[in-house]
Amino acid sequence: MSFELTARAEELNDKLKAFMDEHIYPREAEYDDFTNDHNNLWQYPDWFEGLKKEARRQGLWNLFLPAEYEPWSPGLTNSEIAPLFETMSRSAWAQQIFNCSAPDRGNMEVLAKYGTPEQQEQWLHPLLAGEIRSAYAMTEPDVASSDATNMELKIERDGDEYVLNGRKWWTTSAMGPQCKLMLVMGKSNPNGPRHQQHSTILVPTDTPGVTIARPLRVFGEYHSPGGEGDVIFRNVRVPVTNLILGEGRGFEIAQGRLGPGRFQYAMMFVGMAQRSLELMCERAVSRVAFGEPLSKKTSVQHEIARSRCDIEQCRLLVLSAAEKMDKYGIDACRAEISMLKIVAPKMCEDVSSRAMQIFGGMGVSQDTPLAFIFTTSRFCRIADGPDEVHMSQLAKLTIRSLARQ
Repeated sequence: MSFELTARAEELNDKLKAFMDEHIYPREAEYDDFTNDHNNLWQYPDWFEGLKKEARRQGLWNLFLPAEYEPWSPGLTNSEIAPLFETMSRSAWAQQIFNCSAPDRGNMEVLAKYGTPEQQEQWLHPLLAGEIRSAYAMTEPDVASSDATNMELKIERDGDEYVLNGRKWWTTSAMGPQCKLMLVMGKSNPNGPRHQQHSTILVPTDTPGVTIARPLRVFGEYHSPGGEGDVIFRNVRVPVTNLILGEGRGFEIAQGRLGPGRFQYAMMFVGMAQRSLELMCERAVSRVAFGEPLSKKTSVQHEIARSRCDIEQCRLLVLSAAEKMDKYGIDACRAEISMLKIVAPKMCEDVSSRAMQIFGGMGVSQDTPLAFIFTTSRFCRIADGPDEVHMSQLAKLTIRSLARQ
């Protein structure tokens, strides 16, 4: 087991770090001021598209797709991708500059893995080019949506069309005008076996009958310019050719979507936590309280030490999962992925909370990224499936594994 960067990954990571230093960090305050102004709701700053073009010109584009997705992939292994995600995730919006942000990356993965040539031509190509955005509509307000088999939105065939009726919410990116496509999971075969009742279908956002009922706030924030939407489907008709993979394959697709993106998701938290730790250390050295720098106080030293331990443990777990996935495939590292979904957001929540405490009032203001990092970490402990579900899954995998010994 070796976690040394390959020469290719090291070169890309150096380019990413230079790009972040030159183009991302200097614009963080400007981006926040623009997107938090409700006069600019669901809009991007004028310079945003220019940065995306520059990232693409430098070859820092679509880095998330592992080698098995060629010709759309840059050919990187999961072990090479992991440290790149740590670097680009140090700023809240940087992933999108490199066309590596959720939910687009998961949707592109689905279309690359399961889509027909026609679906790929119509939707995957513009997503890969960063020309449009997309949403994944699974969560529903009336059922426990952490179990994908609970979805109740109806998908019924009528001749050469499917008709959708139901409601989805927490549909990320749905509010932004750049979102042109939703991958919608619903029940098409209600009398079939439990894991074969659901399907996933492509629904353009301008389809008649699709209504964005309202934006949802997360800890009081709209998350503009993408946002989370509460979406109503009333007699929404789409061609049968919009179905992905086939009727009753929705659960299979939902599980397939949880492949490499799971450790990329975890590495995002490592990047945000590392940024928090660095800010914490800078603050501890520069801030004087009661006659000495904070760095001299034992309690602050302990918080910094705990944070470094937590980050390093999570980073190593991510790299271990990536290496195992490269060698043996996704099925071999289900347990590691469950561990990461439990550990990573909580680790980042804890580290950012310690950093905020050391910063005091400044830590909860817009003058640092710490408040965003903290709330994002806490939100994701629900949004990407509650901790309890991942712990139950991990326990079952562990019992099965150890009981066979």
